[in-house]
Amino acid sequence: MFEFLFDIYNIRIISALVMLSIATTIDIWKREINDILWIVFGAISIVLLFFEPNIANSIINIGISLIVAPIALLIWRIGIFGGADALGLIVLAALAPQISLSGNAITPLTTLTNAVIISVAPIFLNLFRNLLAISRHRNIFDGFEETRLKKISALFFGYRAKNPKYSFSIEKIEGNHKKLDFSFHHAENTEFCDKPDTWVTPGTPYILYITAGFVVQLLFGDIVYRIGNF
Repeated sequence: MFEFLFDIYNIRIISALVMLSIATTIDIWKREINDILWIVFGAISIVLLFFEPNIANSIINIGISLIVAPIALLIWRIGIFGGADALGLIVLAALAPQISLSGNAITPLTTLTNAVIISVAPIFLNLFRNLLAISRHRNIFDGFEETRLKKISALFFGYRAKNPKYSFSIEKIEGNHKKLDFSFHHAENTEFCDKPDTWVTPGTPYILYITAGFVVQLLFGDIVYRIGNF
């Protein structure tokens, strides 16, 4: 039992899971993660280097894993996710570089690509929510003057919220009519919607998808690689 706990490989996995669990909980609760969290676990990743049986190989492995860093920073600058998510990916690359328990192939980008695929899940949740509302005879497009194509698209990208929270509005006013607005929402610059009875798209913390992507990496490997070789 103690050998398992003090094995450097397992310490890296446990540290990464603890970091991501704390980050996810805080982000869901406050929608903001203090940089101290990344500093602490970044320091832990450095300390763990001195307990590696082969420090040189570990440094090379971490260096390869940090290929994700410029990509994460670019995605942050574009606004697809926040700075905390980018820092989380970078620290994760140093803390648990290319680690998997599955024995399947992974890459330095596996956690990120897994996260991207998992982030599609809300589309199906939105569709289910909207179809349920329609089955209950709710006119979810009441007051809107839109094309059928845009209405069908809205079923996937959002839902009509009575009291939205941590969501982005996907509607606008043109003249006397409401219109659906699918323009891009910058993760850090766009304000959350608090207007009642509004069509919104969920502002799910991306760190949640990163955490899920890492867990899938541990247990399953690289989703893209596995699908490509199915």
